[in-house]
Amino acid sequence: MHQPPDRSLHWQPGFPVDAKLTLKGLRRGPVDPTHRVEPDGTLWRTALTGSGPVTYRVRQQRLDDLHIDAWGAGACELVDAVRIELGAGDRPDLFRPGHPVLEAAWRRMPGLRVPCTGRLFEAIVPAIIEQRVVGLDASASFTRLVLAYGAPAPGPAPAGMRVPPAPEVWWTIPSWEWRRAGVDLHRSRTVVEVARHAAQLDRTAGDPVRAYELMARLPGIGAWTAAQVGHRALGDADALPLGDYHLGRMTGMALLGRPLRDDEIEEFYEPFRPHRYRVVRLIELNPRLAPRRAPRAPLGRPLR
Repeated sequence: MHQPPDRSLHWQPGFPVDAKLTLKGLRRGPVDPTHRVEPDGTLWRTALTGSGPVTYRVRQQRLDDLHIDAWGAGACELVDAVRIELGAGDRPDLFRPGHPVLEAAWRRMPGLRVPCTGRLFEAIVPAIIEQRVVGLDASASFTRLVLAYGAPAPGPAPAGMRVPPAPEVWWTIPSWEWRRAGVDLHRSRTVVEVARHAAQLDRTAGDPVRAYELMARLPGIGAWTAAQVGHRALGDADALPLGDYHLGRMTGMALLGRPLRDDEIEEFYEPFRPHRYRVVRLIELNPRLAPRRAPRAPLGRPLR
């Protein structure tokens, strides 16, 4: 049965926006229950806003014409902020690739923007689960936990979609369920501890400096994890994921023809400020540039 949306928006930005490409970085693995793209290109997502759960749908035929519909208690909050989420505050027009490979990739993706959901806790939980493990294993862990402990998606969401668990729900997950999901004690404890600061985290959404300062004080949160939050929830186009096991090889092979050593990475990226993450994302989204990804990090590699 057709269920009309609780809130809708027809947005015609004066700049190109590719919603699927921009929000693709929010998806956690191929079967993420909070993110679905239908065969016709319709994008569905769920979220837990300050006002409550929401399902939202984004449809577009052109890069300057988007239709957003939302269902649930968080519908008004989501729609009011969705332009920012889709990169309205991003400034890709100020980016100067300075490298022929990047320039070609940039021309192929005119609607790519850095998203800004404002939902820091939503972004930090899967980032913690991804610490020091193979990417596919991390996404499988996240999917299992969201399916088991998330809430049903409001409205006419595709079958199987769920809303991420609330902070207080993460506190209650038994230790054996974490183990069954493949999440070790260190990471599960970090999620639980961070969940106790969820409201404080989300209040920093409009102040990236304060957000990074808070994350730096949280146990188990390093520069890599903070960067994962920065380029998803804070719209930080400069959120370079230092400590990523793949970054030196991926960047070096794409732009230099040889892997970068760990001690070369930061200096190499310095001229790209304040768009260092934008460079990373361009490489990631171009399979011809980015080499096949290996495990996220070997056992014993320092916490990121």
